[in-house]
Amino acid sequence: MRSHWILIALGCAWLACPCPPIHAQSASQWQARQMDAIRKSDSIMRKANKRSNLLAKFQLMSDAYAGNKDPAFRLIFGQYLSWYQTFVGEYQGAARSFSIAQQALPDDRPSPLDNPLYTAQPALTAIPELAKNYRAVFFNEAHNIPLTRTLTVQLLARLRAQSFNYLALETIDPTDTGLQSRGYPTDKTGFYTAEPISAEMVRAALKLGYKVIGYDALSDATGDARQAEQARNIYRQVFKNDPDAKLVLDAGYGHIQESGIFQGGMSMTQHLEKLLKIDVLTVEQTALYGHPTTSDDHPYYAAVMQRLHPEDPLVFVSKTGKPWSLRPGYDVSVWFPPEIIRRGRPTWLALGGERKPYYASSEPCRHQFPCMVEARYASEGDDAIPADRLVLDPVPLNALSSQRVTDDAPGSSSELYLRPGKYLLTYTDVNATRLYSYNITVGNGDEASPQHPHGPSSIPPPARNIACERAGQRQPNCKLVDPRTVFDW
Repeated sequence: MRSHWILIALGCAWLACPCPPIHAQSASQWQARQMDAIRKSDSIMRKANKRSNLLAKFQLMSDAYAGNKDPAFRLIFGQYLSWYQTFVGEYQGAARSFSIAQQALPDDRPSPLDNPLYTAQPALTAIPELAKNYRAVFFNEAHNIPLTRTLTVQLLARLRAQSFNYLALETIDPTDTGLQSRGYPTDKTGFYTAEPISAEMVRAALKLGYKVIGYDALSDATGDARQAEQARNIYRQVFKNDPDAKLVLDAGYGHIQESGIFQGGMSMTQHLEKLLKIDVLTVEQTALYGHPTTSDDHPYYAAVMQRLHPEDPLVFVSKTGKPWSLRPGYDVSVWFPPEIIRRGRPTWLALGGERKPYYASSEPCRHQFPCMVEARYASEGDDAIPADRLVLDPVPLNALSSQRVTDDAPGSSSELYLRPGKYLLTYTDVNATRLYSYNITVGNGDEASPQHPHGPSSIPPPARNIACERAGQRQPNCKLVDPRTVFDW
């Protein structure tokens, strides 16, 4: 698992950053403390991964974070914890645990907001238009911010209509040889695919007819050597035997940059463009979104949001059709609207209206908390990464085990986000004991229909799942699903 190398590469700026007074020490001492924190973090993650189920793994990670107040440890381990928070659907917590401040840089281009040459356009329609002139479209993501995966998922169908036929993801494990025929990801498919939006990207691509591949280096190479190996892997699996292939790719952060120095050399994309003599459309998605602390937002962000009030991701395109990007090395930058929270969950989980909220009551938890709720497509196996999952618990997810609730506490409720279709809903505790399960049907209209003829009659069916309503009142900023979605699950 290469995650710590990702952290080191990403964090070179803040590993050496000036430290506040509490860190009264030299830069080398501060870096040494953080390198020690990386070793501790790796050890904790290995220990967590020996546990038999995801909720138990997460609880160990959470306990380790809560029990160690050392700033160097928390700075490093916060990223590790944030990955597992996304896996269990705790997206707000993940953003708080690890946030990369987007400061203005000397090579930032001027904001397009007041430039009469540029107009804001919906990213969902502008990017496919830009892609018509390319054989490869590369998206980046912030691994602990699945918001930065949502647009890619929505664009897969539109790009498939333009004959794009391969999807490459850095996280895919090549040992999962049954992925293409099986049609859905499991916990063996990859690391980040344990997160439901990442899994949905894979599942949607397979349903649309993409060939899904992984391309990360199989050797122990790092830096430029790793980037070059990734490029060769892409060439070997895609373009070597299919010279007319059209490729969509998802990678982390700077792996897709087309110019400049990356990890002491060239990025994977630079190596690939040099190898194939092709130009790639690079879509940057990790800089212009709202952070838990507004001071971490890029200085351009607030003005664009306050003036345009977008409800969906947008890009800026000039009158001549040239897209705007924040920094050199990328063709176009995506601006994500501010996050809206409903029942404790971000509404971007709706994937632009392709999915709808389904009420998840805590009563089937039988007062056993924390309690994980998962919705799996009825057509998939028990080993499938669920379409969505969340944890219900009256106590915050970062509480110590001694603070956890296991008796008659009031519990909580929330919402899953699901496409129209049939699902198996399961409730499990931290020991992976199945507390309750039942079948549901999510329709194209306003209501999802629960079907659970078996089980205790004292548990009322979660029938009050009326999209965009609460207590009979229309909810603001809530969109209904478009029944014309290309997916029929």
